Amino acid sequence: MTDTFTLVHLSDAHLGPIAGFNLRHFNTKRLLGFLNWERGRRFVHLRSVADRMAADALAQNPDHIAVTGDLANLGLPAEYSSALGWLATLGDPERVSVVPGNHDIYTGRMGGASCLETWAPYMRSSESWTESAPVHFPYVRTQGPVAVIGLNSAIPTPLFVAAGELGEGQLSRLALTLDRLRDAGFIRVVLIHHPPLPDQAPPARALRDAAELQRVLERCGAELVLHGHNHREMLAWCPHAGGGIPVLGVASASAGFAHKREPLARSHVLRIRRDDGGAVRIDCEMRGLDEPDGPVVSLARRELVMPVRP
Repeated sequence: MTDTFTLVHLSDAHLGPIAGFNLRHFNTKRLLGFLNWERGRRFVHLRSVADRMAADALAQNPDHIAVTGDLANLGLPAEYSSALGWLATLGDPERVSVVPGNHDIYTGRMGGASCLETWAPYMRSSESWTESAPVHFPYVRTQGPVAVIGLNSAIPTPLFVAAGELGEGQLSRLALTLDRLRDAGFIRVVLIHHPPLPDQAPPARALRDAAELQRVLERCGAELVLHGHNHREMLAWCPHAGGGIPVLGVASASAGFAHKREPLARSHVLRIRRDDGGAVRIDCEMRGLDEPDGPVVSLARRELVMPVRP
């Protein structure tokens, strides 16, 4: 373990092809989602690109990999199994953390195992990741100076709605968790699928309790928040006493072709350290495709600096 902690952020792989869609899984939302996939999205989200992005992530020698949801498309058990295989290529569960997205918990009619069961080893806290107990959110995974805090914003929604919600209980537990980890001296990295601040997505796609989450972050603090969902690069700052909290969104990890406002496949390589004065510094490198058939390359870099914790 070096003084610099390397964390790779991937999201929204939307792994294909869709398999296992039969009568016991059928409802109108899944049917329309399947048609949308067949008519367009399957030409954008390519498993071959997701595999190349995974290989590039490993080439960065990361200490940890964070995946912020939407590995599936229609929330089918066969998709969960396929995604589990892709997660295994990223590494062992203790070094890979996942939170679910709205496509992973797509509908109330599951018709089989949930992603919370299939991907459970990647969503359990450090002290229980080898156990068989149900997953609880927020989970906490500590490694070196960093604590990864995983949230579940995915809820079943009706047609044409991709909103998320944490709920009062999860928000209350998050506040206690952030305070505890701050007092223990950890660099706190929060994972969530939906953009966590108000007005970062249209109402039908937004986090319904984003204002409540922002108040928790303002009060308790964190050093970094990572999300997906919007399929594009985003950087916002959440106010906090003593300085802002960077809120960083990443584009899809499988986009082989640009689609509307969505770029080609992207990842973030985050090199996190404390300087001699105690401030947290994050070197943020964006990697991805510069052209559809090109290699995965470095596209941009910037440094995010959080002031010394008061």
